[in-house]
Amino acid sequence: MTTRKALTGARIFDGTFWHDDAALILADGNVEALQAADRLPSGLETIDAGGGMIVPGFIDLQVNGGGGVLLNEEPTVEGLTTICAAHARFGTTGLLPTLITDAFEITAKTIEAGKRAKAERVPGFLGLHLEGPHLSVARKGAHDPKLIRPMEEKDIELMLSCRGKFDAMMITVAPESVTPEQVVRLAEAGFMVSLGHTDAAYETVKTYAEAGARTVTHLFNAMSPLGHREPGVVGVALDIGSLHAGIIADGIHVHPASMGVALRAKKGPGKIFIVTDAMSPIGTDMKSFTLNGREILRRNGRLTLADGTLAGADIDMITSVRFVHETLGLPLEEALRMASAYPAEAAWLADRKGALKPGYDADFVILTDDLGMKSTWIGGQRVHQG
Repeated sequence: MTTRKALTGARIFDGTFWHDDAALILADGNVEALQAADRLPSGLETIDAGGGMIVPGFIDLQVNGGGGVLLNEEPTVEGLTTICAAHARFGTTGLLPTLITDAFEITAKTIEAGKRAKAERVPGFLGLHLEGPHLSVARKGAHDPKLIRPMEEKDIELMLSCRGKFDAMMITVAPESVTPEQVVRLAEAGFMVSLGHTDAAYETVKTYAEAGARTVTHLFNAMSPLGHREPGVVGVALDIGSLHAGIIADGIHVHPASMGVALRAKKGPGKIFIVTDAMSPIGTDMKSFTLNGREILRRNGRLTLADGTLAGADIDMITSVRFVHETLGLPLEEALRMASAYPAEAAWLADRKGALKPGYDADFVILTDDLGMKSTWIGGQRVHQG
């Protein structure tokens, strides 16, 4: 039996246009239609949003933890479920829990947990992002250098076991530890191959983009910078239209002025999209946690190792949207697209996520007029009420 309902009483942003005095009609977890609220068919269950705005749900392609759980420390279905639920409180309706550089056995365990989480339909879980261990030690950031290593055939075989198992899969690699031929194989298996934690030069990175790399991981951070004679990874990300790029919008990882320059300079069709790079404290009052046996401190909006190295971010998606809208001055519509439509495009999900159009997944957020959280809906079901 088809389950239909309509949400009314709020402005609706479908990803392109605003709709006033309209209703969002849902059927069996999908968007059925947007139509005038005063022309709804009789007998349809109606839910009054009580003002504010209904916008596409946020999609986070890099989130290391939340709700007190770090994926590296709890690579289980329960850990994945906790992380997804924690971020739903802040408007995230689809995410890639991210495993930071770790041992091969932990990676394999995480992938098996991900397959079970997908089979169990954990709300919001799209797949996994494997950030390492095939990176550059010179640009390691908070990754444990003892665990960074070149990609081997056993790693490729493990990745190939993911083919067709997830809505999306992402892997961050560096040219220093992965060959173009390996990138080709990963891309053909459906991976978003992302370049990050690398000191590679422009021409090298261009070769990897031509081999199938699709995105760049946390633009500006842990990569060769834009120079006047050597454009580096930052230059490649902005200059090559096929590349998408995630960016951490907390004002700490990247200066607002640099963010603005990048947004104005980015060549399309690839876009810059928001990632949180969030760690376990999101949604908690934790003051510290452990990563690969090292203590990470939470102070003044920063997460750092003892030596001050940034170790992930202490931010959520709705706060990121507010930042790019209020601090950078982007139109609200563009800020929302950076958190929904653009990551959906990068992840090959734009045919069913990142917008509120007929046939799309009914993943959306109800916000107050000043961008406060009211509720989060995944597949037409309310998973968080503020």
